[in-house]
Amino acid sequence: MGAGALTKEVEPTNVERQRWLALTEKALAGASFEDRLVSHTDDAIRIEPLYDRAAGAEPLVRANPKLPWIVSQRIDDPDIGRAKAQALDDVAQGATGLSLVFEGAPNAFGYGLPRTAQALETVLDGIPLNRVQIRIDAHPWSRAVADWLVAFLSKRRSDPAKLNLSFGIDPAAIFAGTGRLRMSIEALQASMPQSLAHFFSLGVPGVLLEADGRVFHNAGATEAQELGTMLASAVSYLRMFEDARQPLVYAAPHIGFALSVDQDQFLSTAKVRALRRLWGRIQETCSIPASTANIHAETSFRMMTAADPETNILRTAIAGFAAAAGGADSISILPHTIAHGLPAPFARRVARNAQLIMANESHIDHVADPTYGSGAVEALTLGLCEAAWAEFQRIEAEGGVLASLQHGHIQARVKAASERRAEAYRSGERTIIGTTLHPLKSETPVETLAAERRPPFTEGVAVCEALFPVRIDQSIGAAP
Repeated sequence: MGAGALTKEVEPTNVERQRWLALTEKALAGASFEDRLVSHTDDAIRIEPLYDRAAGAEPLVRANPKLPWIVSQRIDDPDIGRAKAQALDDVAQGATGLSLVFEGAPNAFGYGLPRTAQALETVLDGIPLNRVQIRIDAHPWSRAVADWLVAFLSKRRSDPAKLNLSFGIDPAAIFAGTGRLRMSIEALQASMPQSLAHFFSLGVPGVLLEADGRVFHNAGATEAQELGTMLASAVSYLRMFEDARQPLVYAAPHIGFALSVDQDQFLSTAKVRALRRLWGRIQETCSIPASTANIHAETSFRMMTAADPETNILRTAIAGFAAAAGGADSISILPHTIAHGLPAPFARRVARNAQLIMANESHIDHVADPTYGSGAVEALTLGLCEAAWAEFQRIEAEGGVLASLQHGHIQARVKAASERRAEAYRSGERTIIGTTLHPLKSETPVETLAAERRPPFTEGVAVCEALFPVRIDQSIGAAP
């Protein structure tokens, strides 16, 4: 069979597309179609200007698609009194989840609640736990905080089985984000299953172990690098339980995910969808019944700008919408002033209300997987799955996520991606509104709360090169 016949058989003539191509060629007036209309993601995934509707795809939905996603507000103020007031106000004004960010957490950005049981109990006092999801952001003492939380629930005589909890235990994110582990990798892998065994016996619902990609994203990782590292983290948990001869079928539903979403709406939506598909593939490979991935999305820290901070409201609104359209189970929007310090009440209220408007007035959650069947989003989802799977296999070949971090392999790839992106901004190939394009020169002070930055975590037995969060405007020298 000749090449022409093969082409005709595989790609039947689409009259409408041919007409569009003819008009496009005329409009380009000799300019290159590839250069002008085709773009690529940071993972070299090709983005066409026009797609046909996708056929044969499966819808990808939240764990409970009949309910809205959880509107989760960060509680990260070192002042316990202010933090308590923030938590009560957020819940009273419509938040349905609280993300407790303790000092030392890679995602605390220099602040965070004091690392004490008193801080935990003070902040949660008066919170209706049966109606509000409680998330503990991954940090070096997550295991201790988990015990404090269980003890607090016992004091309150709350039934853990009726609550929605996430304990945020993620050794890989802590290792990458701080460059330290409090014990050797071998000791950690041997002790973790037994350490968590009593949580299974308590019947605690929700997420015990979390694969957190935000550390890698905020340090500069591509979407596929973030997803691939998260998969490697989740698989490392499954492997720990398998080595301890504990059934994976019970462990898998207690593994959750946290990722970053940014101003690239379609790519962020595809990233959330790709994660669901990838986790299903992992479980299928392990021959265990597939459980729906529990995904927490937080808007990107690296996309935030110090100049013209009001433009961050637009960025975070797009990112939050993308997470909701992608089917995230819970979403946190970073306040728009976070590049300047600890956000004040107004910035926190704007972040919270953006989600409430999307959920309660725009009703985005009324359609499960709204991008299902979209040729563009389905192609991006598939492309991210393939690229992320390749990154996951690369990490596995390097000995798993902790070994890869210890030897600096993941860090090298993340830093290379970050530098390529920064160079694109420095050269003008990419722009940041209000910073590199139409920069706003304003001397108006930005309101923040008085708080001292906490020193980084320095304790540890196992050591690796840390991946710290770096905003893009900082990496290109455009931050004021």
